[in-house]
Amino acid sequence: MTLEITNTSGLLVPAQEMQSLMAFAFGQLDLHPDCELNMLFVDDAEMTELHIKWMNEGGTTDVLSFPMDMPESAHDVVTLGDIVIDPRVAADQAKSAGHSVEHEIFILATHGLLHLLGYDHVELADELIMFELQESIVANWKKS
Repeated sequence: MTLEITNTSGLLVPAQEMQSLMAFAFGQLDLHPDCELNMLFVDDAEMTELHIKWMNEGGTTDVLSFPMDMPESAHDVVTLGDIVIDPRVAADQAKSAGHSVEHEIFILATHGLLHLLGYDHVELADELIMFELQESIVANWKKS
């Protein structure tokens, strides 16, 4: 797996853990280990700009995904796309949820990866599937 991480947020982020988590998630999701992925940690201003430009929604958000190539099988080596996370929003959400900022970032990164693979949460049934899967991947990764 090739994971390029860029942090322009001005905050510390768990970059080393992201490598491990994404490698684990690739295995869980049966992705070819040579697929490429970009992860960006940005500040509120940049996330707000992206949120307005690409989602036509004002204000910042926690995570955005920008898919590039969709693997058709586990044998496909592709560039999956970009996951963009605002760690300040993650910190606010972590406080509300009663867990660590790192855990929230792990959930958001996994959530972003699932979006790159075509998962969504528009419908309640899809939301339940996606959220259960992201929680399961992070929990199993932490146990490994």
